[in-house]
Amino acid sequence: MVLGDGTPALEPALTLAATAPVTRRVRLGFGVLSVPPRPAPWLAAQIATLQHLSANRLLLGVGIGGFPGSPLWRALGVPAKGRGRATDATLELLPPLVTGEDVRFEEADTTLRLAPAAPMPPVLVGGTEKAFDRILRLGAGWFPSLLSPTDLGAAASRLRARAEERGLPSPPVTVGGHLILGTGSSARKAYESLVRQLVEEHGVPEAEAARSPVLARTPEELAELYTAYAEAGADRVVAGADNLGWEEQLDFIGQARALLPR
Repeated sequence: MVLGDGTPALEPALTLAATAPVTRRVRLGFGVLSVPPRPAPWLAAQIATLQHLSANRLLLGVGIGGFPGSPLWRALGVPAKGRGRATDATLELLPPLVTGEDVRFEEADTTLRLAPAAPMPPVLVGGTEKAFDRILRLGAGWFPSLLSPTDLGAAASRLRARAEERGLPSPPVTVGGHLILGTGSSARKAYESLVRQLVEEHGVPEAEAARSPVLARTPEELAELYTAYAEAGADRVVAGADNLGWEEQLDFIGQARALLPR
């Protein structure tokens, strides 16, 4: 399986299915799952299954997908346009499907009830501020990525104001991103590669792309960044490192975590 941008990777739902039985307390989630390529009934069946396998520990991070021109999307026949509408339609269908209600599909002239039913997990909506309406109508939180603490704080304030205008509680914020840890050649290469990808494949302005990776030369710097995100309004930070082996990553992040208030 490949990710939306063509990067080789394990299929996310199967990966979480393998992870669920060998964990007990950690939350399991997608960061984020592209909704348009996945039919609502099939996605609902996967979500319900993961809820059963994990004892309801799933966090459903979703997005409209950022690579509609990639070979995977083209092979699946997913239209490049209308991704927002398709995502909204699926998100409206997921709760009744996952929880085992009868759902009518008029075009197919059929009614579907999935079993075994499961609780609908929290939906964390990815994307920019353009996704605010989707968050407030269909989501349980915002899941932006590649925002600095300063940029996140300003955007989170606007989201809270929008929610207040509608008489809704303030949505929690989970921020994602790419960590570049330590110093040396691996950090430099990972940083240059990510910036180049953001500019060439996503059309991000070079100055903005240059400040998107989360750079931390020491665990102390990473702890300071976590603190800055919390002060900016982040309830959770979900970020993987683009360099170092997984054991080195865990050790580095663990040292940073030990420096934060309990």
